[in-house]
Amino acid sequence: MKRVLTIQDISCLGKCSITIALPVISAMGTETVILPTAVLSTHTMFKNFTVKDLSDQIAPICDHWASEGVKFDAIYTGYLGTAEMIDQMKQLFARFKTDDTLIFIDPVMADNGKLYPAFDMAYAKKNAELCGMADIIVPNITEASFMTGMEYREEYDEAYIKEMLGKLAALGARTVVLTGVSLSPGKTGVMGYDTVTGQYFSYQNDRINASYHGTGDLFASVCVGGIMKGLSLEEALKKACDHTAHTIAVTLENPGKPWYGVDFEATMKELV
Repeated sequence: MKRVLTIQDISCLGKCSITIALPVISAMGTETVILPTAVLSTHTMFKNFTVKDLSDQIAPICDHWASEGVKFDAIYTGYLGTAEMIDQMKQLFARFKTDDTLIFIDPVMADNGKLYPAFDMAYAKKNAELCGMADIIVPNITEASFMTGMEYREEYDEAYIKEMLGKLAALGARTVVLTGVSLSPGKTGVMGYDTVTGQYFSYQNDRINASYHGTGDLFASVCVGGIMKGLSLEEALKKACDHTAHTIAVTLENPGKPWYGVDFEATMKELV
């Protein structure tokens, strides 16, 4: 059985980060090891949430794993939260990455043209450095604009996306994928660039007029789970796009209207 290490926060209530990654990747048939960066009472869309930073636990946990000879088939990072944590991830990659270890980075820090409130340009620069160490990165257009210095646009053409992919590739990652890309009206999906083959690829499905916290985490987790099961990256991205869109549609049908998170539990059986 393959083993994935996922590194991100635990939001105790809210359906995101580790509380999505752990069940989803595990259900897809891969052992999932967690390394929490922080514990929050809820995710940050709630008011008055509590947070406990766990950066002082990263080194001793890694020391213990190293003493046990632990190895990982993939390392998947999501929300990290501090520049110090990014530096710790660089050290972790150097320590645990082998020729057979996939580094998958979702540089969670921004959306809709703005950085999340806790972050600044220094953090975005750090995230760009970390992405340079990855095999696969999956930023959204906002995150990519901050990491590359390109102007953020809500209206764009394919040439703009290809230019952004080129600038992302220049950071050093082997394969770069932009999420939330709309290449035609009423559609959304991904577009990527493989620096080894020089090939572009894309996948689009129907845009659903709804937004939920945690959908990016669901997308990335399904993608990682798919790759670990032997799917090609393009196959895994297609599966992640379709499953995320389906889960959003199912969540919209929930009479309880769970504004704070997507109902990924309701579609888990279909995913498996």
